Order: sequence, then C-alpha cells, then structure tokens
Amino acid sequence: MSHDTSLPTAPPLAPPALSARAKLTLLVLCTAQFVVTLDFSILNVALPALGDDLGMGQADLQWAVTAFALPSGGLLLLAGRLADRHGRRRLFLLGLAVFTVASVLVTLAWDPASFLAGRALQGVGAALIVPTGMALLTTTFPEGPQRERALGISGTLLSLGYTTGMVLGGVMTDGLGWRSTMGLLAAAGAAVLAVAPGALTEPRGTDDATARRRPVDLPGAVTVTGGLLAVIYALSTAAQRGFGRADVIAALAVGALLLTAFVIVESRVADPLVSLPMLRRPTVAFGNLGGLATVSTMTALIFLLTLYLQEVLKLSAFRTGMLFGVQGVFAALAGLTASRVIGRLGAHRTLVTGLLLQAVATAPLLRLGSGPDAAWWALAGASAGVVGNLWAVVAYGVTATSGVPAASQGLATGLVTSSQQLGTTVGIPLLSAVGSAWGLRTAFGVDAVVVGAAAVVVAVGLRGARRAP
Repeated sequence: MSHDTSLPTAPPLAPPALSARAKLTLLVLCTAQFVVTLDFSILNVALPALGDDLGMGQADLQWAVTAFALPSGGLLLLAGRLADRHGRRRLFLLGLAVFTVASVLVTLAWDPASFLAGRALQGVGAALIVPTGMALLTTTFPEGPQRERALGISGTLLSLGYTTGMVLGGVMTDGLGWRSTMGLLAAAGAAVLAVAPGALTEPRGTDDATARRRPVDLPGAVTVTGGLLAVIYALSTAAQRGFGRADVIAALAVGALLLTAFVIVESRVADPLVSLPMLRRPTVAFGNLGGLATVSTMTALIFLLTLYLQEVLKLSAFRTGMLFGVQGVFAALAGLTASRVIGRLGAHRTLVTGLLLQAVATAPLLRLGSGPDAAWWALAGASAGVVGNLWAVVAYGVTATSGVPAASQGLATGLVTSSQQLGTTVGIPLLSAVGSAWGLRTAFGVDAVVVGAAAVVVAVGLRGARRAP
C-alpha cells in the first residue's frame, strides 16, 4: 500500500549539526547565489543615471537588463547538463571567474557596446554559477533535514538578494554613482572566488566517466537554448514596448517552434540533454510548476508595488527601498522557519500552503487606494506574501530534487534554477503589460489568481504523486 512520503509519521528530528567545512561550503554557495540575484535588481533604479553617463537613449536602456537576462536564462539547462558531465565544482569556479571579470568590465565601461558586452558576459557567468551551485548544494547535503535546512538558507538569500538589490541600487547610485553597484558585484565575486577552491569538493557519486565519453546532445542544446533566448527576448522587449511589435510576435513564434522541436529531439536521441522521463516525474513537473508560479508572481508583485508606491503615492525611491527592507526582514524570518514547516507538513503540503498564503496576501491589494494608510496596507500584504513565497521556494526545491540520482542532480537543479530564472524574467513583463492596459489593481488581481490557480494544480498533481507506488 502506498503512502505519502512527504508527510512524516513521527515528530521531526532536529537536523544534524553541520561540520565547519559544511558550513563554509554552504556559505560559499549561498553567497555566490546571493550575488547573482543582486545583479537582477541592483541596476534597476540606476538606469537613468547610467543612460546619461554612457549616452544610451531611453529606448535602449532595456538592454541593460535584457543583455544579462538572455544568456543567464537561455544557457541554464545546457550549463546544468555540462556540469553533470564535466564536474560541478569546475564549472562553478569557471562561472565565478567569468562573472567577476565581466563585472569589472561593466564597472569600467566606456561606451554602450562595452557595457552591454560586459552585461552579456555576466549573464554567461550567472548561467554557469546558478545550476552548478544548486547541484553542489543538493549533492553535498544529503536528502532530508540537512538539505531542507541548506535550501531554506539558500531560498532566503534568493529572496533577500532581489529586495536588497533594489535598496542598495538606490542608495549607492545616489551616493557613489551607478558604477559602484557593479564594482560591488566585482568585489563580492572576487572574494567568493578566493575562498571557493578550498571550500568546495566534487561530491562522491557525481563523476560519471561514461557520460563524459558520450557526445553532447547538440540538437537539443541548440533548440532549447535558442527557444529560451527567443522567449526571453520577446518578453523583455514587450515589457518596454508592448506585445504588438512585429519583432516580439516573431520572437515568440520562433521560441515556440524551437521549444516544440526540442521536445521532439529529446524523445528521439539516445542521450538527451533533458531526460523526458525525468520531466514525467510528478515531483519534478509539479514542483517546478509551483516554483515558476511563486517566483514569477512575487517578483512581478514587488515590481508593481514599486510603481504604485512611487507613481501613485509619490514616495521617494529611498522611502520605497526602506519599505521593501521591512519586507526583507519577513523574508529572512520565513526562510529560517521553512525547514521546520517542511518537517511538520512535508514538502508537498508546504509548497501548496506557501502558494495559497501568497495568493491570499495578494488579494487585498486590489482595494489599495491613495490614502495615508495605503503604504502600510501595501507593506502588510507584501510582507505576508513573501512569507508564503519563501516557504514555496524552499519546498519546491526540495520537491523537485528529491529522489533524483546524484549523477542527474545537475539536470534536476538546472530545471529548478530555470524555473526561478524564467519566473523572474516572465512575470514582470506579463503583469506590467496588464497593468499598463487595465491598471495596477487588475494586475494585482491577475497575480493573485495565477498563484492561487497554481496552488490548486500543484495540490492535485502532487496528490497523484503520493498515490503512485
């Protein structure tokens, strides 16, 4: 008779204490992920100053974000698979080096071309760091309480990184100029790179010599990377210029065709880039669906609230950043409690509970007005929502990587990080388009409906997984 493996039948045991080396490993991996997440948001409020300095027009400033998002999102699956073959530690260190050198280039950029080249190179480094760092984490810490604790810390820093980037971006740009934000990333990358070689080892059971001798699935790599690049380009451009542009429609069509071709290719090649049987695992499929939903809706919510606080309530960028700093405190508390919640409810139920809490917290934002208490209501909704978001982020990482062999953890974590990256890229342009067409309240409503519907779908899908033998 089958049973729910995600629901404990006895009170959860306290996680075993981490050794000094394990703590150092966790520190290196989480710091690297935090720095990459900072890069997603730290330039946002600096774009006007950056444009004035480098002579970039308003229409071209979107490329400051898009040039990073294209490679960082499009190359994730390929990077995860290469890490499975050639070593996670090796590719992680390579990614750190590329990211650090690129950050120096961006800091010293002398014209738009050098700036955008540096941003694209940063994206390549991020694409190597994110899946390899997550794979090193899940293979270093065994499945169970230790992994849940490690993912809880990682998930907390993931959420804090995005919010912290917004706060630091405003403060540093006002005080030191936009180049200081990229200089911070370069210094942080160099510091992690100095410590990482001595802190990281390739976990046992992940060195697959037979896999290294097999040819890389080039058709799969080309179709999935090209498809993701096309979709990310379309959505990033649509956020600035609308979905009706010919290049946006063409890019979406090309992306859909390439991703369809990718599925066909993967079903026919002997050694696919992505194992379709793995995607048919309910825990992998519905875990990543939950992750895509929670990340896309929360990043979009933060972006929309930024517009609301500054354009409707007329708050300064500094005060807006401070309000999100309070939200960051709630995110940290949620991350610290996530592993305990998973220990009591199980990863599956924690994922669904987090999604529902996020939806319920978002719904009251539909009634936001412009009165004196509006900022506090916005802060309350965002703070409660980020608690649900953090629980869901940690739980989906646990769900989507549990039961996957060590030799395939790079692929599994590549899917997890692809969900995060695509969520960050997809949510903002889609809901920004809704907000531009029908207003911010409608966008808040769509945000709540999307994450609530995802909770229902994930609950049903994971129930089927629990019933499977």
